[in-house]
Amino acid sequence: MIHEMSTDHPLSAFILAGGQSTRMGTDKAFVALNGRTLLQRVLSTARSVTPNVCIIGDPARFSPFAPTVADIFRGCGPLAGIHAALHSSHSDLNLILAVDLPFVPPALLQFLRTQAEASPVANAIVPLTSHGWQPLCAIYRRSFADLAGEALRSGRFKIDALFPAAEVRAINEDELQSAGFSPQLFRNLNTPQDLAASE
Repeated sequence: MIHEMSTDHPLSAFILAGGQSTRMGTDKAFVALNGRTLLQRVLSTARSVTPNVCIIGDPARFSPFAPTVADIFRGCGPLAGIHAALHSSHSDLNLILAVDLPFVPPALLQFLRTQAEASPVANAIVPLTSHGWQPLCAIYRRSFADLAGEALRSGRFKIDALFPAAEVRAINEDELQSAGFSPQLFRNLNTPQDLAASE
């Protein structure tokens, strides 16, 4: 099956699937939760808001499922995935979603998109809960790639460390809850115990 991305869609979505999965003990993308892999779950969620969905990860593993893009800065964590996504994108708005966030519903992604469209100056639209920033369920404009690339070249890999220099639209917990979204939706699965508890 050949997957292609449009060059003219206003929103693209990128699934970050290239992590080491050391705590899970196996590739998280292919771990099953209630009969569906985490990759199948997040692909389905992302495709509910845009037909333009791509996986950031090893093309040898992921190209059967969607178009793939490999990191330019290898082994540098999620910031490198965001950079690769934005560097490859033809869309102004780019949804970033980690493969281990299976509880994020399509409505939350649509809410983030609406906030991004209403915040044309912001180059990052990022939920901020009592547990901190949620940069792996967020929308970035392509302009954020410059900040990311500069940080990666200088050996700085922490995503939220870039936010003071960026135009960030923070969506705080009260705002999320007012829109009907619990902070628990950002729970990620890191260990077999997390997986068992979720099932």
